[in-house]
Amino acid sequence: MRHQTKKNTLGKAKDQREALLRSLATELFTHGEIKTTMARAKALRPYAENIISMAKVDSVHSRRQASKFIYDKDIEGQIDVKTKELVEEVKEGQKVESQTVLRKLFNQIGKKYSSRQGGYTRIYRLPPRRGDASEMALIQLV
Repeated sequence: MRHQTKKNTLGKAKDQREALLRSLATELFTHGEIKTTMARAKALRPYAENIISMAKVDSVHSRRQASKFIYDKDIEGQIDVKTKELVEEVKEGQKVESQTVLRKLFNQIGKKYSSRQGGYTRIYRLPPRRGDASEMALIQLV
């Protein structure tokens, strides 16, 4: 019997499923929206919303917890160390860091949803995929 085992297995083993959700969440936070299958979007929604809830509390502990659930890769842009804002041009004597997904999550996305209690993502249905007619979805940050 499968009591209390409610999770979307996505037809994958646990390690593969976790890697898939990590990469989907990383791309969602990088681009703001991604196009994927409906089953993956439904599995990604609670995963991503939990990470955004962590990002609302800007502490070292929550940053370390959130780094377990995403791939922290470099994305375009530079951040000023003092103001934590994106810098278009680097001035002489200015200390900058490269923009990463984790920094974007805490500096921009976490602050954006600080007053919101939940429901950070939205799923739109798209027409079926041409090759195998699987249900497609667009999941985006609200």
